[in-house]
Amino acid sequence: MLSRLGALLQEAVAAREPSIDLLGAFVEHWKGITHYYIESTDENTPAKKTDIPWRLKQMLDILVYEERQQAAAGEAGPCLEYLLQHKILETLCTLGKAEYPPGMRQQVLQFFSRVLAQVQHPLLHYLSVHRPVQKLLQLGGTVPGSLTEKEEVQFTTVLCSKIQQDPDLLTYILEGKIVSRKKASREPSALPREAASVKDKEHPHSKAPDRASCGTRALTTQLPAETQEPDGGPGEGSLITSLIGLCKSKKSRVALKAQENLLLLVSVASPAAATCLVQSSPCCPAIVEHLCRLYRSVPTFLDPADIATLEGISWRLPSAPSDEASFPGKEALAAFLGWFDYCDHLVTEAHPVVADALAKAVAEKLFMEILQPQLLHVSEQSVLTSTALLTAILRQLRPAALLREAVAFLLGPDQQAAAPEDSPRTLCSHLIGHCDHLSDEISVATLRLFEELLQKPHEQIIRSLILCNLEGRPYVARGSPEPESYEDTLDLEEDPYFTDGFLDSGFQPSTKPPPAPATNSDGRTAVTEIVNSFLCLVPEEAKTSAFLEETGYDTYVHDAYGLFQECSSRVAPWGWPQSLTPLDPHEPERPFFEGHFLQMLFDRMSRILEQPYSLNLQVTSVLSRLALFPHPHIHEYLLDPYINLAPGCRSLFSVLVRVIGDLMQRIQRVPQFPGKLLLVRKQLMGQVPGEQLDHQTLLQGVVVLEEFCKELAAIAFVKFPPHGPHVHLSPPSEGHV
Repeated sequence: MLSRLGALLQEAVAAREPSIDLLGAFVEHWKGITHYYIESTDENTPAKKTDIPWRLKQMLDILVYEERQQAAAGEAGPCLEYLLQHKILETLCTLGKAEYPPGMRQQVLQFFSRVLAQVQHPLLHYLSVHRPVQKLLQLGGTVPGSLTEKEEVQFTTVLCSKIQQDPDLLTYILEGKIVSRKKASREPSALPREAASVKDKEHPHSKAPDRASCGTRALTTQLPAETQEPDGGPGEGSLITSLIGLCKSKKSRVALKAQENLLLLVSVASPAAATCLVQSSPCCPAIVEHLCRLYRSVPTFLDPADIATLEGISWRLPSAPSDEASFPGKEALAAFLGWFDYCDHLVTEAHPVVADALAKAVAEKLFMEILQPQLLHVSEQSVLTSTALLTAILRQLRPAALLREAVAFLLGPDQQAAAPEDSPRTLCSHLIGHCDHLSDEISVATLRLFEELLQKPHEQIIRSLILCNLEGRPYVARGSPEPESYEDTLDLEEDPYFTDGFLDSGFQPSTKPPPAPATNSDGRTAVTEIVNSFLCLVPEEAKTSAFLEETGYDTYVHDAYGLFQECSSRVAPWGWPQSLTPLDPHEPERPFFEGHFLQMLFDRMSRILEQPYSLNLQVTSVLSRLALFPHPHIHEYLLDPYINLAPGCRSLFSVLVRVIGDLMQRIQRVPQFPGKLLLVRKQLMGQVPGEQLDHQTLLQGVVVLEEFCKELAAIAFVKFPPHGPHVHLSPPSEGHV
């Protein structure tokens, strides 16, 4: 009450004679602070129990009140001029560094924050403000768990708010150097582009309180010398360093506010400030260094399934969801994914100069220096965990600059068609090899990585993996007449994989193919013929979905339609052709190689009857993703059963035909095959308890094969519906169109 009464009395006096009494009161409060240091002998009394906080509050109130009473807006009043000319802020900064009395740094940070926030006169251009601000930034953000983190983040928030109002300030704050005492006497009172300069002439108001100046000089002789510019060079101890240090705080609110402030800085940066951020500040290296440190803290024994459960971690809520099952390393993984999501947002919001530099730093430090050696390591556990983590990274990755670096890291610059004899030289070649690894876990994890990659909006991905090998349609036979009937291209009796023994066993295709395929005006096989071909490929004796509900073809049509619309919108900017490239009948045939990626998938598909169920699901999932792409060459090569293949070439349909031939031979050796197959399907759907059966891998492979053929038929149907691409899709009945 007494302190408040004193303030009211001082304001009343100031209201009558503002030009004299306001300054006198301001100086008196400053003298009270300096005299405390001259006269006090108690070094243990906390600052908050002295009159220093009250006096600082009175000085702030006087500055704010004086500014409101100024007749001419933009002019500095006598009290503000006194504050600037007598370097009060620099002295306070020194007191804060000395931490005497204990807790003084907290009081200084609060005073700086309030002065910068409440005084509307532009202050940061003045050297007598700029220098102590830089020094004060050096004191914070460097020691995790500091007792003044709350005040530090408030101080940086005010600075960022001022920079948002005047983006040009960012360059001054980033480039500003702390001037030594010898230079200070010769420096002008403000920076070159200050908004309002302090007048060089001495004011009569500032001559009166010489005793306060003497007190200040006496005070500085009793405290450590003011810190000069650090030897670390520009950027050390800067606003960026302070913010990044606060981002690492264990206090979630402090860390979140610091991250928001840093995001604000990189988003409002002008071209000059962006260049300064990249070249003269530790912004990008410090951000990526923290990212790499968090990555290294993630245990190397994590299960890929556990990694997949933390999908959608946000930097605003980096902690793992409490309702998810716990596992060792969960918090470390959530912290890494949360910070990567933050880097992702920084690249998205930042000035392009900063975004490119940050993306390149992530690629160099995280991708090249850490992830690549782990992906190529001889340890299977290292390969498995790093592959799953890279998949999680790709799932969260959004900005174009970061995606460009990730694609260059994974696929390399080479987009030329590969040859069968090419040895694995790039990371991509090694990853494709991992899809056919001796470890099924590594194969599944790497296939998931490629599936995630195929969903990213970057044309080089599909071009490097698939399209570069399909250009010119070398898989189509040149100079040969078009087949007169479907039997000319798909005669099972003439296929060496369909032996006489299999045909004599009583197993026949579920439906006799039509006499001739219909074609559209653009030469593309009619969709009804394609759908029929895939639906009829698996013989009736090997089908079980008809005995169960909710496994019909119409479900696949519904799902495929949504996925195709999503894929089409993603590739629309790439300007793909709408029709096939015409063949030159006089062009000689050239050797065709489907590429290492499709070669691996076809090889895996040909072994579907002898591979684990989870691996088969992943192989077919990747092939389905590829088939969805609306490129005419991809559609023809993967979904058209009627193409006249060049000698030695294979397509997805020809691989499936040979798998069916192999199946027909194998099931003759399985007693009670239909009943066991139905039981396995029920087990996979969770309708009956799981129990180990003979030939279980084979039976599970047959179930996957049947479902995959229905999925391919549905994809073909939604890509080119019989009545045009924009009509309502009503799926045909299963087995025929």
